[in-house]
Amino acid sequence: MPTMPREVPVLVVGAGPAGLTTALALSRYGVGHLVAERHAGTAHTPRAHIVNQRTVEILRHLGVEDRLHAVATSHELMRDNLWVTSLAGREVARSEAWGTGLARAGEYAVASPAPMANCPQTVFEPLLLDAAREAGSDIRFELEFASATVEEDGVTSTLVDRTTGEQHVVRSRYLLGADGARSKVLATAGLRVEGPAGLAHAVNVWFKADLTRYLAHRPGVLIWNVMPGPLPPLRLGGLICHKPFEEFVLCFMHDPAQRSLAEWSEDEFVARVRAAVGDPALDVEVKGVAGWQVNAQVATAYSAGRLLCLGDAVHRHPPTNGLGLNMSVADAFNLAWKLALVLAGHAGPGLLDTYSQERQPVGDAGVRRAITSLGELAAVDEALGFTPGQSTEDGWAALELLDAPGPEGDARRLALKEAVALTDRQFNAHGIELGYRYTTGALVADDLPTVAEPPDPVLQYVPTTAPGARVPHARLEQDGHALSTLDLVDGLGFALLTGVGGEAWQTVADDLTTRTGVRVDVHVIGGHRPGDLADPLGEWADRREVGTSGAVLVRPDRHVAWRAPEWSAPEAAKLCADFDRILAVRPLHPHQTGDRS
Repeated sequence: MPTMPREVPVLVVGAGPAGLTTALALSRYGVGHLVAERHAGTAHTPRAHIVNQRTVEILRHLGVEDRLHAVATSHELMRDNLWVTSLAGREVARSEAWGTGLARAGEYAVASPAPMANCPQTVFEPLLLDAAREAGSDIRFELEFASATVEEDGVTSTLVDRTTGEQHVVRSRYLLGADGARSKVLATAGLRVEGPAGLAHAVNVWFKADLTRYLAHRPGVLIWNVMPGPLPPLRLGGLICHKPFEEFVLCFMHDPAQRSLAEWSEDEFVARVRAAVGDPALDVEVKGVAGWQVNAQVATAYSAGRLLCLGDAVHRHPPTNGLGLNMSVADAFNLAWKLALVLAGHAGPGLLDTYSQERQPVGDAGVRRAITSLGELAAVDEALGFTPGQSTEDGWAALELLDAPGPEGDARRLALKEAVALTDRQFNAHGIELGYRYTTGALVADDLPTVAEPPDPVLQYVPTTAPGARVPHARLEQDGHALSTLDLVDGLGFALLTGVGGEAWQTVADDLTTRTGVRVDVHVIGGHRPGDLADPLGEWADRREVGTSGAVLVRPDRHVAWRAPEWSAPEAAKLCADFDRILAVRPLHPHQTGDRS
């Protein structure tokens, strides 16, 4: 093990999805850093597992998308959500999830070049760890953050080696808290979370069993139990498929005040799995057990000066919608490029203030969506006629109404259909996964015409180049090579996307690059000569929302920072001034509207 550094530009506390993504990004950007993780290794239970399109895109930009797809469950095997009395018993309902259904698959494919995947943290974190270390990250386990003192020009932290008890003092320019729901860095920064904790308690039983005969013909990630009788929420427990069709988690509710997890025997966990599957002779290997609680909390601010927090340190919520890991990765990707430019002297410290301005509203919306989705799951039980404390006999009688002819049966079937459709706001929530937009931060808002809000912004993603939005994906070609508009941004450079007639933007970009040290690459889209960047299907023309000679400025994280309707000398001058404001070289007024008068 190399000697502990006494000084690093960035100290990251925590090696979960947020910390490891930060480490990989900082390595790609050439920023020195140390990651300190108090535990002995990466995640010891599967926990989060849904990897949505935005996260796969971020991994694409960091050069590890292929690694993800090599170890993750592929998109097509995430298809079916099931509601069953047991896996071997009656199937009550089925839906197609995560954009796999025929009604939604085209929307997902058009929106992104990156298909989503199912990858538990036990696989996801080692993937990031290996990639980050290969890229040069210094990541150390069993190294616990104890305290920090903030000075004007840096942070002095005390770290404790948990194997030897030795203390290490490390000086950094910035301290990042990716240390989870009990974040010491958050407390050190004087930041707080708001919202309730301990709304409910659950147990995850991680196990191996061959369930191929039950699932090969209806593959999916989630199996919801609707066994009749006086049972708690989740009833016999929800099954989560982590590796088809042999590795799963059984999640069920419990009350730790009545009985602690330590009092459960392995035989009892095996019996719970067998009951949920409906196979009393099933061969089950329990790999791990973990308890967790339902929270609905978000930090009111993500940063305080040189201390910045991300991931579960700042947003804590149930796993509904699969947002936790994904928001954590996006937190890291938003913060890393800003840190890199500030540390290189190419941007002002105010750029780091935009991290909280941009990400906190996303976290707040994610927490609210997750807790709402959890409540909406109860609609299926209600539609089936289940009531709290209902006897098993009455529950089966209610369930049998699904097969009854006539108005009563029709009403029950319609109620179930509507309740299952409501879960689309959890399992096909494309808008909240991909369509979030920053409204203030490292961007200049404008009053240019843009697409209308979709009827349901949770379910539907509508591409837009409005500042703050992720730049729309459009399929392009260059000399027969296919690429996405998302691929036109490289490293810490900005991309200025224009069309035929917008070539004059190159002079402005060259000036900005020379003056600020931040590379601005101009891409002229729509030409037809050899070497040109072609828009063969006209997708970029349909989505750019500016004229052919206009321009869309895209940040390193692929969010739009600025745009102009057409080329003109006044617009070029405006870009020069606004670029300084985006980099916080000059202050950006919070009510700046991009007035082009």
